[in-house]
Formats: sequence, C-alpha cells, structure tokens
Amino acid sequence: MGPSRLEAFTDGVIAIIITIMVLELKVPHGSEPELLLAVWPVFLSYFLSFLMVAIYWVNHHQLFHGLRHVDNRILWCNIFWLFCLSLIPFSTAYMGENGQTPFTTAVYAATLLLAGLAFLPMRRAVDAHFRDDAKYRAMSRRATAKNCVSLTIYALSIPLAYLHPAITLALAFVVAAIYFLPNAWLGEL
Repeated sequence: MGPSRLEAFTDGVIAIIITIMVLELKVPHGSEPELLLAVWPVFLSYFLSFLMVAIYWVNHHQLFHGLRHVDNRILWCNIFWLFCLSLIPFSTAYMGENGQTPFTTAVYAATLLLAGLAFLPMRRAVDAHFRDDAKYRAMSRRATAKNCVSLTIYALSIPLAYLHPAITLALAFVVAAIYFLPNAWLGEL
C-alpha cells in the first residue's frame, strides 16, 4: 500500500481530534469581560494541545515524505500512535474541567509523554525503509534527538506538576518551541 492512504486516514483522525478539543471549549454565560477572562486557563490548555497536535501532524508529514510504501509494522505503529494522540483531548478537557491542579496537569503531561513515546516506534518502522539513504538517516538522527529531548522534558514535567502546575505547562511550551527553533543545535544548517 502506498503511504497516501495512511496519510489521509491520519489527517482525518487528527482533524477529528482537533474538532473534539474545540468542542470542549465552554462559552461563558454572560457578556461581562470577567467571565471571558475567567476561562483563560482552559483556552491556554486548548491552545497548547492544538499546538502539540499540529506539531505532530507536521512531523508525521515529514516522516512519511519520500516513503514509497507502508507495511503492517508501519500501519500498526501509526494506529497505536493515533490512539495515544487521541487521548490529548481527554486530558485537555480533564484539566479544563477540574482546573490546573497538580494531578490534572501531571495527567496532561503524561498524555503528551505517551504520544511522544508512541511516535518513536513509528519512526523506527519508517527508518527501516531508508537503510541505504545516508541523507535520510542523518535527518532521522537529528529528528530522533529532538524527540528524545522532548520526551525527557515531558518526563521531568510530570513530577514537577506537584511543585507547581504552571511549571509543567511552561515545559510543554518549551517542547513546542523546540520544534520552531532552527535545527542548528542538532547539526543541521
């Protein structure tokens, strides 16, 4: 099977994930500015989750660029990753509904960690198709390094939620920023 069918399926699931997240945003009852300002933590959580899902979508596209066919290993790795990614709306809503407490924020960070961990086997499955491509292998090493730095930050952010939930959310934004920075620190010009 060509990768276009898998990418179309993934695009559809990601679109549904984003739709579910936006539907969880509750509109305040009333027109007073204070009511709108009171929901800023929920909106911040939504924004962060949307950003993370968007980053995964871009990385998925880059991962599959140039792939000529997919095998069962790639299909199942992709499905498992989508399952983990589909938990992000739940943890976002859980944190939004119950406030940014240490536990809800730790659950959110754990969900981001799980989605990141699930991306690695998919990366390895795709990498197997490019064993003889030195340029791809170099790019994959840099991307894997970025993934590992992100996973380390997520793992550290879980217990830090108990110190203060804002630290965990700030670290999640740091992970997002890593994907917007030039890759010079990874040896890419």
